[in-house]
Amino acid sequence: MSEIRPQITVVCTGNTCRSPMAERLLQHALAAEPEPLRSIRVVSAGVAAFPGDSATENAVRALKKVDIDLKDHRSRRFSYQLLDESSLVLAMTDSHRAFIRHEFPEDETPVYLFREFMQDGNPEVPDPCGGPLDYYIETRDNLAEAIPSLLAELRKYFSKS
Repeated sequence: MSEIRPQITVVCTGNTCRSPMAERLLQHALAAEPEPLRSIRVVSAGVAAFPGDSATENAVRALKKVDIDLKDHRSRRFSYQLLDESSLVLAMTDSHRAFIRHEFPEDETPVYLFREFMQDGNPEVPDPCGGPLDYYIETRDNLAEAIPSLLAELRKYFSKS
């Protein structure tokens, strides 16, 4: 088994809404944690992303409301290189996880859903793309709600290394 690399890749479809918001929310939460969690790099990508796209205006606005800046985000396509650099992958939906397993069947990097470790609620994060700001705020809140259970799981996962 290869040594755990301290990088988490968050994945959605276009890498302009959900995964960039999740990336920044998780970065923000990890910055407040002790080592080794504080040093984990968090990046995001999309399974069907057009490289270089900005985050949607409503994604930027939804995070700005909680004092997190997303204006500098640029999309990237999920790739074998990103997968190889990742300790684990956090997907928004089961279809994203299935895509990763189908495209990279030989890879053993763990792939979880961002909300998978919560006791209640839908483990999938619906796509707000094209919707009003309220949809993005709801998405942001769904992602933020998952952070405590995700941090608890990451503490266990990264204490093994």
